[in-house]
Amino acid sequence: MYFTSHSKLINRLFDAYFIVTGQPGGRIHAGRLCYIPEDRYVSQLRRSRTDSLTELPVSIISQTLSVNSLKVSDLEPLTAQEAEMLQALGEDADRLHWFRERETLRAALGLTVNTPVTVEEGGEKLRGVVRYVGKLTHSHPISGAFFGIELQGADRGKGQCDGTYKYKTIFHCKKDCGVFAPFSRVRPVVPSSLSPSVPQAAPPAEPDHLAIGDRVTFFLDDHSGHGMVMDLEEKDGNQFVHISTDTDENGKRGGEVQVPLGCVIKGEVLSADSEHMDTDTSSMDPTVDTHPMGLGVSSLVEVTLASGNSYGTIRWIGSLPGREETMAGLELVDGIGVSDGTFKRERFFSCPPGRALFVKLLSCRPDSRFQNASANHSETTPKNEAAGKLETVAPISMEQVNQVLIGRMKGIQGHCNSCYMDAALFSLFSCSSVLDSILFKSTEPRDAPIQQTLLHDIVNPLRSKGFVEGRQIMKLRQQLQKHGYSHSFTTEEKDPEEFLTVIMHHILALEPLLKLSAGGKVQESYCYQIFLDQNHSLVLPTVQQLLEHSFHSAGLKLAEVPSCLILQMPRFGKKFKMFDKIIPSLELDITDLLSEGPQQCVMCGHLAHEECTDCFKDPVFSQTGFKLFCRTCSSQVHSHPQRRSHQPTTLETPLLGRGVPRVLARDKLELFAVLCIETSHYVSFIKPGPKSQDWFFFDSMADREGERDGFNIPQVQPCPEVGVYLEMSPVELANQVPRDMKGVAKRLFCDAYMYLYQSTSMCLYR
Repeated sequence: MYFTSHSKLINRLFDAYFIVTGQPGGRIHAGRLCYIPEDRYVSQLRRSRTDSLTELPVSIISQTLSVNSLKVSDLEPLTAQEAEMLQALGEDADRLHWFRERETLRAALGLTVNTPVTVEEGGEKLRGVVRYVGKLTHSHPISGAFFGIELQGADRGKGQCDGTYKYKTIFHCKKDCGVFAPFSRVRPVVPSSLSPSVPQAAPPAEPDHLAIGDRVTFFLDDHSGHGMVMDLEEKDGNQFVHISTDTDENGKRGGEVQVPLGCVIKGEVLSADSEHMDTDTSSMDPTVDTHPMGLGVSSLVEVTLASGNSYGTIRWIGSLPGREETMAGLELVDGIGVSDGTFKRERFFSCPPGRALFVKLLSCRPDSRFQNASANHSETTPKNEAAGKLETVAPISMEQVNQVLIGRMKGIQGHCNSCYMDAALFSLFSCSSVLDSILFKSTEPRDAPIQQTLLHDIVNPLRSKGFVEGRQIMKLRQQLQKHGYSHSFTTEEKDPEEFLTVIMHHILALEPLLKLSAGGKVQESYCYQIFLDQNHSLVLPTVQQLLEHSFHSAGLKLAEVPSCLILQMPRFGKKFKMFDKIIPSLELDITDLLSEGPQQCVMCGHLAHEECTDCFKDPVFSQTGFKLFCRTCSSQVHSHPQRRSHQPTTLETPLLGRGVPRVLARDKLELFAVLCIETSHYVSFIKPGPKSQDWFFFDSMADREGERDGFNIPQVQPCPEVGVYLEMSPVELANQVPRDMKGVAKRLFCDAYMYLYQSTSMCLYR
């Protein structure tokens, strides 16, 4: 019997390309690409049963295309497009690394001609536009796929060619303005997940005759017993079965044995007085399909096992083959389950391996770790909540914050790597309604449960009681995971922008928040990642300066005023910050960033007719604001010998009637929340009031009650000290030592990850 699953290969029968991920030895290293002709693949499958296929005769893609038999377990299948992208990388180690960085590879597959991108070249990130995607040379069976990029703006002239490769013109551009690069060095300027997402299939069930979760009878020495298969293992050429027994050698409940395969028979062939998988007994009718305490799918529960209490989430309720009782499928948090959601080779739900356990529904009871913590909140629950008819609750106002939101066990309770989601939801919905439209917009029937969970189980309790139990966030994570966008939503930490894009775009199909104009074309996104040129002069920047410098270097404009602007701060990954401190801009003046509408001369305040990008970084001018001039001021400014070489561009000036005011109206956005990260833990600041001291800090895991059986304690606290630092001059603030800053102010100034702004004159109710 062979225990390794091969369905990942069988299910993709016509993908003839593979990457070596194991260590087959010899001169074949992990990261090498392989190829097998379809006819040879089909022939191999016909000669072997699909569940016993252990090796494949693959051709190693190299100069010789040598044929080698490699273990199926050492191979991962690729699409032809993925293989072409990876083939462009010269080293096996690089291919393996970027194969595992699947998000970058997926993003590259979505890049098309005329997409604005950044490309790493000579240690710099250069701005450009994709002009070509494809192969540069021809080889069998595949050729590497490269991106041909025309550099733009200040990065022109930093390239290597004019679009020609080995005397063949691939695309046309000016001398030294072209770059050819593999996908690993190319990133989209606007990080967006607007391309159709392909939900990932659930992990396949084990195809072997004896599978994890099977009930078996085993014979050991002079006695026999019953149990459930937990694992299958091969040692020194012999197969063994790990069995969770109904009774141990002393006749007590529970135990574990390792038995040779030949001593195990599938099914229960002898009568035995056992309770099978169940953990305790109940005098109630075991066939009921409801729990007397109202437990259902997504409920956080605990069960008593031989090793003590274990905690998990109900993922499935129903009947199992051969069992009359109503059963519950649990996903345990401590990893002492026996499968990945399969029972007797049939899948009932999906979870990571070793986390699933099937028990009687009546064996489950509410998770006691959350009972005492939330007891004081149950009295304030609106009457309609039990009926699932919560009224719409308005955001918490500045006057209500101290009464509703401040204190321990306030905010959103963290649980199992949920801080990214806790901080994002708290920031967006506690004191702002700018994205409330996603709670009420019409949506597909299959997405309605997620919308209902957001409104009834998270947003309304947060605004009415100031507290959301961790189980409600876990319920949302489970619903997202069930949609297939990630198999690890319930277990692993994500980035806030990934979560927000899934919710707003893939699930609720919200119109993109951000519309950018670049080269006459409009791009759409939900978040904007700030990028800076390598030669920027910023030391202690404000958010206003960061946004303006990023737009300037990328050649971007806003196509319209966004109702909500989500900005990601410049970083080298989550761990490495580009600046020691960033000064929050309480207002963002986006007037000069708009592609249309009247602009104001920075010198005299009259209607502007010209813009000079060369003046943008001129030290004579302020580091804030685009450099826009009326014709008179432009003539005076550029009469200086140092600026005569500048090349101002003419603005599209709207036709205005008489009586136009000298001071034009400015379009501004106000700051309402900031997400911060330190050592992979997300927290958030909110600013619900206009005063400088109206700041509040939220941490979903500020403290903890108990150890393994404990729970996290969220906390919301005022942090007026932030206002003190905002009133300092830039020199004073620069001299502040982070560890000596008062309260939690250091985390806002030094650890900012994402800024959230809203328009007071616009909303998303479209």
